Amino acid sequence: MVGVISLLTGRAGPSGFGSASTAEEVTHGIDASNLTAIITGGASGIGLETARVLALRNVHVIIGVRNTVSAKKAKEEIVEQKPSARVDILKLDLCSLTSVASFVHNFLALHLPLNILINNAGVMFCPFKLSENGVETQFHTNHLGHFLLTNLLLEKMKQTAEATGIEGRIINLSSIAHNYTYRKGIRFQKLNERKGYDNKKAYGQSKLCNILHSNELSRRLQEEGVNITVNSVHPGIIMTPLMRHSSYLMHFLKIFTFYIWKNVPQGAATTCYVALHPSVKGESGKYFVDCNKVKPSKFASNEQLGRKLWDFSERLINSISKA
Repeated sequence: MVGVISLLTGRAGPSGFGSASTAEEVTHGIDASNLTAIITGGASGIGLETARVLALRNVHVIIGVRNTVSAKKAKEEIVEQKPSARVDILKLDLCSLTSVASFVHNFLALHLPLNILINNAGVMFCPFKLSENGVETQFHTNHLGHFLLTNLLLEKMKQTAEATGIEGRIINLSSIAHNYTYRKGIRFQKLNERKGYDNKKAYGQSKLCNILHSNELSRRLQEEGVNITVNSVHPGIIMTPLMRHSSYLMHFLKIFTFYIWKNVPQGAATTCYVALHPSVKGESGKYFVDCNKVKPSKFASNEQLGRKLWDFSERLINSISKA
């Protein structure tokens, strides 16, 4: 209910922020000069705004992106605004497990700490297509690539948290679209089949996976007693390059639903809030909308489904690696 009221009115929720809050507003006064963050897809849209605001708060930002040319332009924009900004760029294609492994290798070679991981990149409403690894594109990019990336970086995050005493934070960008998915939530047995594929339900499925991944990883880290939190966020409905496969539909819908759309600075607010705000310390396995905790769908709250997805993802990665 908090999310609906905030969305329609812009009124602040219990956190003190709401749908009208911007990324700069929710991080005002925060000095994060002792933190290093990786953000995937940080060269455009809300990813770029997230990278910019984190750099503005003195975070050392590592942008993982497919298009390094656009990322260099993004870096120039950030540095132009804040000459002392620390921003580095590394090649990353989440639709390739080889690229994910290469990114992690290159990052670890920098010998930097890692406090924050923001799994932001994604694709949306894509026509049916299989990745180079033979996996449906939206599932691979939005979930599987980030699942592997997170697992490969987890030891570095644990080491950083232990050495510094600073809480590590992992943020997965999900979406309210996680409510609109296939009948059983995830098409485990028919994941890569063209028959029955629905580009919007496939997107919702991948966003459901983001929340389930967050919740299951949070549970495992809490059992270990590790000082790392894992949360998922819905950034809001924003017209960004993510919607390139349905731009005409989105522009049409925007005419009739203009009151629920956000601009990019507002869209990046929840991510930046969960990544940096001190009031989120210790919060883990939660789903945030408009900088406030909201209960996700029944599928997203299903622990058994989360464990099944985890095991399925591990088996799929192992089978690809052995192929």
